[in-house]
Amino acid sequence: MTEKLLNEDITRQISEVFGQLKESVKVLFFGQKDGCDYCDDTRKMVEEVTALSDKLEMQVYDLQDDAETAKQYKVDRAPGIVIAAKDGDNLLDYGIRFAGIPSGHEFTSLIQDLILVSGRDSGLAVDTRQFLQGVSKPVRLQVFVTPT
Repeated sequence: MTEKLLNEDITRQISEVFGQLKESVKVLFFGQKDGCDYCDDTRKMVEEVTALSDKLEMQVYDLQDDAETAKQYKVDRAPGIVIAAKDGDNLLDYGIRFAGIPSGHEFTSLIQDLILVSGRDSGLAVDTRQFLQGVSKPVRLQVFVTPT
């Protein structure tokens, strides 16, 4: 038996928070066989998290072997994570990506993103949504976080 990354207390807390999940979410994990220091740990973490709710599902891809899928979701680094809304057989891509292992404070962001996508609501105020409807050019927003 392999050792779990998440201890019982963390697992219990996440399970309680996942009571807020409303709709199905699919997590796409992109790893690679060689040269990926955190792929195994990231995959294991995502497996443990998604196992905590029947509203969560995980699918595993290899960055090289599944290059077309990686390109479709604009994933170019491993480990890479895509969080998408599952609507029957369709996936609604909200553009949420993680590059690298979401540990430390990023782990909280992972859990919150799962809840947000499950709710199908960004939580943005009405005036913010109206402002964003007026954006006519593509915008690429990236948030970089380091553990230091």
